[in-house]
Amino acid sequence: MLNTKLSIILSILFISVDALAASSVFNVITLGAKPDGRTDSTKFFLNAWAGACGSTSPATIYVPTGMYLLTNVVFKGQCKNSVITIRIDGTLIAPTDYNVIGNSESWLSFEGVTGVSIIGGTLDGQGIALWACKHSNKKCPQGAKSLSFTDSKDIAIKGLKSLNSQMMHIGINGCENVNIIGVMITASGDSPNTDGIHVQMSKGVTIMSSGIKTGDDCISIGPGTSKLWIEGIACGPGHGISIGSLAKDLDEPGVQDVTVKSVVFTGTQNGLRIKAWGRPSNGFVNGVLFQHAVMQNVQNPILIDQNYCPGSRGCPNQASGVKISQITYQDIHGTSASPVAVKLDCSTKNPCQGITLEDVKLTYRNQPAGSSCKNADGSIHGAVEPAGCL
Repeated sequence: MLNTKLSIILSILFISVDALAASSVFNVITLGAKPDGRTDSTKFFLNAWAGACGSTSPATIYVPTGMYLLTNVVFKGQCKNSVITIRIDGTLIAPTDYNVIGNSESWLSFEGVTGVSIIGGTLDGQGIALWACKHSNKKCPQGAKSLSFTDSKDIAIKGLKSLNSQMMHIGINGCENVNIIGVMITASGDSPNTDGIHVQMSKGVTIMSSGIKTGDDCISIGPGTSKLWIEGIACGPGHGISIGSLAKDLDEPGVQDVTVKSVVFTGTQNGLRIKAWGRPSNGFVNGVLFQHAVMQNVQNPILIDQNYCPGSRGCPNQASGVKISQITYQDIHGTSASPVAVKLDCSTKNPCQGITLEDVKLTYRNQPAGSSCKNADGSIHGAVEPAGCL
């Protein structure tokens, strides 16, 4: 499997180099964009997209060094070719007035595209002012994701930096075969709802060799996700890597075939988390491997929470309908910031099944940490500290 992942990286590198050398190139400055960070360049980026999308051969959109102000940009699909490379050497900047894009779902969005690669560059969502508005309890817009792909396939994002998104940084929804490699995502540890990467309703997504510092989940995994591979992630600050929240809706597709390996969590609220609202649902989580994780002062290193009910609204005293099974925690080491390092709080209606703990060592203040299990069934292999409560 590792060789397969390396071949993916190499193929993306070769494709991006070949595309620049052999494709039609649409330079946004040549088309009229101003790299001064003040002049709205939205229409010139859309013109570049129209040229690349309408090309019958592979095409490249080139963004030279400089700063480019963009408002909402929607790159729509059904292109004439399926090899479009967006090479960014500059920085794309959202408006300083958060109201301009704050009521949109996304700042930069791709819809129904195939074969798009984003190589390099920086996205600056200018989200700090909106976070301050939210912290002040004023009436504020929800905020926009910085980058989103919807109903798309064969996507690559490599070497991108995303700063201070108004809300989540990268959203993958309804996509297939997406490779996210070598990205750096940064937002303040107290910035609200600034998830690093969110994946839902998607198949065959790979996230590798990336650093994520945010005020919410480093990576969040929503309903309908399958064949997800996460490897080589540095996470923190933030809320960890989370499957969920699930059970927002009664009829909800499940999450299955997820691998999370070689991750370092530093000062995060959670490490490896599965969370579901405490209410009826047809959803499920099945076939998850959490492997080779290091916890550094993490509040909840291993957590299953099937009684998630923020604000006690819409779910008090209800049992979660989400079925959680075949979850493996293997080679998990480090330190917990709380006395209970392993907490499995499963549903009274649908107890967790097939939970495996193998080679786990988590300490609290240089002593073995504690564990807590409710409605959880499984097995323990090798040395496990804290002592298993399954």
